[in-house]
Amino acid sequence: MNWDWDAVRDFMPLFLDGLAVTLQALALGSLISFTLGLVWALLMRTPTRWVRWPVGIVTEFVRDTPLLVQLFFLFYVLPEWGLTLSAMATGVVAIGLHYSTYTMQVYRAGIEAVPAGQWEAATALNLPRARTWRAVILPQAVRRVVPALGNYVIAMLKDTPMLMAITVLEMLGRARLFSQQHFQFTEPLTVIGVAFVVISSLASLLLRTLERRLVR
Repeated sequence: MNWDWDAVRDFMPLFLDGLAVTLQALALGSLISFTLGLVWALLMRTPTRWVRWPVGIVTEFVRDTPLLVQLFFLFYVLPEWGLTLSAMATGVVAIGLHYSTYTMQVYRAGIEAVPAGQWEAATALNLPRARTWRAVILPQAVRRVVPALGNYVIAMLKDTPMLMAITVLEMLGRARLFSQQHFQFTEPLTVIGVAFVVISSLASLLLRTLERRLVR
């Protein structure tokens, strides 16, 4: 089997388009998962069980169902209820919602790891509850959980090919399209595999650097 560099060259425009889609889905999905995960974690700490129970049921249901099922539900079922999103928006929402149930657990662990003395000090200073969370608890909690959150960013990256199931042509989708048109599979799929390795490695390096800075 000979490696065809011409095929690689011809695939590059499609690859770059797919890379842009993949990175966009990853960035927006991460933003949703981090933000919504924190909201879930805070709601689970409320003293009102009528808030905790519904949140617990919803997050458990989302966490226990496959991401692919959620993609199909949002893309094919919601329009029947009058809510239609673009394929890209559906994919971003699905990834963000799915992984928010995991980041919720990460945030909760980080909050519980904050020493009790920090809560007592905030109470002794008569700090309002909102300021206690904003200025004392959350900065310490988030600093502790950066590595775990980073792992989920990489997991989200690896799940972006699922968006191909709802017609979003990310990197793998573009490779599949090229392969079907040119009957060449080795070169585009190898390029995609290398791209995932490079992006994951760069993300890991960035997260380690961020973690070291936060520990200082």
